[in-house]
Amino acid sequence: MKKSKSLFGGIKENFPSGLVVFLVALPLCLGIALASGAPPLSGIIAGIVGGLVVGALSNSNISVSGPAAGLTAIVLTAITDLGAFELFLCAGIIAGLIQLVLGFARAGSISNYFPNNVIEGMLAAIGIIIIIKQIPHALGFDNDYEGNETLFTNGINFNYFSELAGAVHPGAIIVTLVSVGVLLAWDQIPALKRMKILPGALVAVVIGILLNEAFKMSGSSLAIGTEHLVSLPVPQSLDDFKNLIILPDFNGFLNPKVWIVGATIAIVASIETLLCIEASDRLDVQRRITDTNLELKAQGIGNLISSFIGGLPMTSVVVRSSANANAGATSKVSAMIHGVLLLVCVLSIPFILNLIPLSTLAAVLLLVGYKLAKPATFKHFWHLGKFQFIPFVATVVAIVATDLLKGVGIGLAISVFYILQGNMKRAYYLSREKLIDADGITMKLAEEVSFLNKAAIKKTLKNIKSNSTVTIDARGTSYIATDVLEMIQDFANIRAKEEDINVELLGFKTSYRDYETDEDSHIVITHKRAM
Repeated sequence: MKKSKSLFGGIKENFPSGLVVFLVALPLCLGIALASGAPPLSGIIAGIVGGLVVGALSNSNISVSGPAAGLTAIVLTAITDLGAFELFLCAGIIAGLIQLVLGFARAGSISNYFPNNVIEGMLAAIGIIIIIKQIPHALGFDNDYEGNETLFTNGINFNYFSELAGAVHPGAIIVTLVSVGVLLAWDQIPALKRMKILPGALVAVVIGILLNEAFKMSGSSLAIGTEHLVSLPVPQSLDDFKNLIILPDFNGFLNPKVWIVGATIAIVASIETLLCIEASDRLDVQRRITDTNLELKAQGIGNLISSFIGGLPMTSVVVRSSANANAGATSKVSAMIHGVLLLVCVLSIPFILNLIPLSTLAAVLLLVGYKLAKPATFKHFWHLGKFQFIPFVATVVAIVATDLLKGVGIGLAISVFYILQGNMKRAYYLSREKLIDADGITMKLAEEVSFLNKAAIKKTLKNIKSNSTVTIDARGTSYIATDVLEMIQDFANIRAKEEDINVELLGFKTSYRDYETDEDSHIVITHKRAM
C-alpha cells in the first residue's frame, strides 16, 4: 500500500523537525531584524511567511525560508539611505516581482552548474561559521545574536576575544553542557531516538528553562539574566499588536533608489536561494530534486506578501534547512509547521518563549554546525584527489574569511580552472619524449571535441616528427568544434605534406552543424514489451 502523498499526510512524522526548526528560527528571526536596523517583529513576519507561503508553494522537501544573514548588510544600508522602513518595504515588493519574472524566465537553471565540491564546501563553511558564532552564546556572551557574517569583518577584532573572555557566564555554560548532553543522548540512545514525537531539542529547551528558573528561585549567581534570554515583543492588547506591524509607504515606488535596492535584493536573494536549494537537495536522504524555477516564483510571492505586511526580505536559509534535515524532515510539511508554530507562539505565548536561554539554543546549533563540518567530509574529499579537494577547501576558507557569495565565487573559479585543465589534457596531449621513437601514432578522438581540447591536440600535432604515420580516428565522435576541425585539416593538408607525414583521417563527417540541433544525440531509447 502506498503512503499518502497529501499535503497533510506527513504531519505526524514532520512535527518534531518543524518544532526544532521553529526553536532555531525564532532567535535568528529576531537577531537578523535587529542587526538589519528593522523592527523586531519584521523578522518574525518574514519567518512566518517563509514557512507558510514559501513552504506551501515550493516543491523542496528540506529547504526552509526566512530572513537571511546574507541580506543583513544590504537591508541595514538601504534603510539608512532611504530614511524609513516603510520606504524599504517597497523595495522588498520590487524584489519579489523581479524574482517572479526570473522564475518565469527559467533563470533557476543556473543552479545546475554549481559543482558538488563547491556545494559541499559551502555546507562545511556554514557549519564552521555556525560553531564560531554560537560559541559566545554558549558561554553567555550575547552582545549581538546574529552579528557579523564572520570573525574577519574589517580584519580580526582582537578586542572581541578579550570581551568574550570577560563576559563568560557560569550559568550559561552549565545550561549549554546539559543541553548538549540531552541532545547527544537523544542522538545516540536507541530508545530515546525512537521517540520521534518528542525531539531532543524541545527536551533540551525545557530543561534549560527549568534549570535557569531553579537558579533564579534559589538566588544563585548562576541565574541567567534577561539579556541572555530570547527577547520577543509582548503586546498587551490587539491594538498593541497592530502598532507593532508597519505597512509600506507606496510613495516609495516613485523613488529611483528604492528600485535599485529592490533589484539588488532580488539578485542576491535569488543566488543565495539557488545555492541553498542545491545544498538542501544534497542534505535530503532521498536525494529528491527541487524545481529551481518554481522555487524562484515561490520566493517572489513570499517576498511580495512579507513586504506588504511589514516583513523583511527572505531567502532559502542553509542553517534552518540543515537543522530541518538533521531533525529528520521528510517533506515540506516540516517548514509549514515551523511557520504555524512561529505564528501561534508569537500571538499567544511570547512570555514563555522569553524564558528560553540563548545558550540552550546555541547547543542545538553547535551540533548542527558539527554535522555540517564533520572531519569525515574533509577526509572524503581528500581521498577523491586534489581536483576535488582543493576547490572544496578553497570554498570553505573563502566563505569563512569573506561571505557566502564571494566564497562560492572563489570556489567556482578554482573548480572551473581545474575542469579546464583536465579537459585540455584529457586523452590527447603527448609529450615530445613519448613521441620521439614513434613511427606510427593513432589519435582516437572523444565523443565530443570542444575548443577546450584545442590546446592539447595542437601540442600533440606539433610534437609529431617528420616521416611519421598518423591516424586520427573520429569514428566515435559526434561533435568537433569548428576551430579544432580546421586545425586538423590544416595539419593534414599543409604541414603533413611539407614534412612527409602520412596522415589518415577516419570517420570525419562533412558537417557537424546538425549536432547542435540534435537534442537526442546522447540518448538511446529501448522499449520493454508489456507481459
